[in-house]
Amino acid sequence: MNIPLHISVASHTRFHMFDLADQLVRLKQDVRLYTGYPRWKIQSGLRAFATTHPLLTLVQAGLQRIGFQDKRTRIADFVLRDFGHWLGQVIKRCDILDVISGCGLEGGRWIQQEDGAWVCNRGSSHILFQKTNLEEEHTRWGAPLPYFSQRGIERELTEYHEADAIAVPSEFAKRTFIEQGIQPEKIFKLPYGVDLSLFAPKPKQDSKFRVLFVGSFSIRKGIGYLFEAMKPLVEKGHAELWLIGKPEPAANKILARYKDIFTDMGAHPRKHLADLYSQGSVLVLPSVEEGLALVQIQAMACGVPVIATYNTGAEDLFEDGKEGFIVPPREPIAIKELIERLICNPELQRGMAKAALNRVKFMGGWDTYGKKCLAMYRKVLSCKWGHTDCCRAHIDPGPKIPNSN
Repeated sequence: MNIPLHISVASHTRFHMFDLADQLVRLKQDVRLYTGYPRWKIQSGLRAFATTHPLLTLVQAGLQRIGFQDKRTRIADFVLRDFGHWLGQVIKRCDILDVISGCGLEGGRWIQQEDGAWVCNRGSSHILFQKTNLEEEHTRWGAPLPYFSQRGIERELTEYHEADAIAVPSEFAKRTFIEQGIQPEKIFKLPYGVDLSLFAPKPKQDSKFRVLFVGSFSIRKGIGYLFEAMKPLVEKGHAELWLIGKPEPAANKILARYKDIFTDMGAHPRKHLADLYSQGSVLVLPSVEEGLALVQIQAMACGVPVIATYNTGAEDLFEDGKEGFIVPPREPIAIKELIERLICNPELQRGMAKAALNRVKFMGGWDTYGKKCLAMYRKVLSCKWGHTDCCRAHIDPGPKIPNSN
């Protein structure tokens, strides 16, 4: 029987890291959470055992209000560095530190000095791939270039080099690391889960063929290519387009140019998204770069097929031609033709919808993600310590989070 590990999970904001911490608690591990997220927004099962950055919580709240909490801005760059310095000062000894990329350098180094292991948790592609890709895309659309500080890039590259392991959510993201010279055995692919208690099919209220886009209305997520694909279909009355989320300033000109072809449904909390997903016929995500877009799994769990690019992590979620379609990035004509194919063949759309729903049931939720992460920790520690008994009983684990089951 494996002895519980002492695990620290750290992230300046929520991302997928709170779901990870929650699952590790359910797996009866000894967990600490370090975050810049406001304490009152942390779920009750973790709140009492979370350590929060006293100043960063205020900055974080402000970033959330303007929609920049996970965007590439000078403020966000400062947040990552400041959180990393703070983490290095307050973190306690543990077996594993699993920390979001960009803010693990100080804490990771200290944990390694104390004979623990450090996992760099990267939710996107390799930062050099991301930088090149996004700069090219913003230039293509005549938008201001995204902010990448040289200091931030160097910091992240150092993390990739020094961490004991790198966790990524998709085969696409893993490929970008290997292409940049990272050894494959250092990279662990761990696809995210979905909360099946929140996402399930609801009755569709009409018979309209409706294309959904869920996420930030951004150049990164290929919003311009979506509009190019949808414009003739909407103008001919063959389909309608709903955007669910918030616009990013860099895409404002694109949004204004195509304002007549979509309905802006606004941003909604996760608990309300299933109602909106269920009114769609297909979700389209033409992103040019992201690690693994959770909206794909959420849509599939609501019985909605997906059209997405390879750069969304789609190939880890569904089979091309069965639960949806996977296309190369920057291919609006291909997207248009596939949407037309679904419009002209309702049986195909219904079959894909059913297949998407069935696929999600066998993929597992966040509990599967938590188990895979725990297996990664034990493997990393086994390699580091030279044995499989991955626990150091002499470490004071601090206060324990009670099992939530």
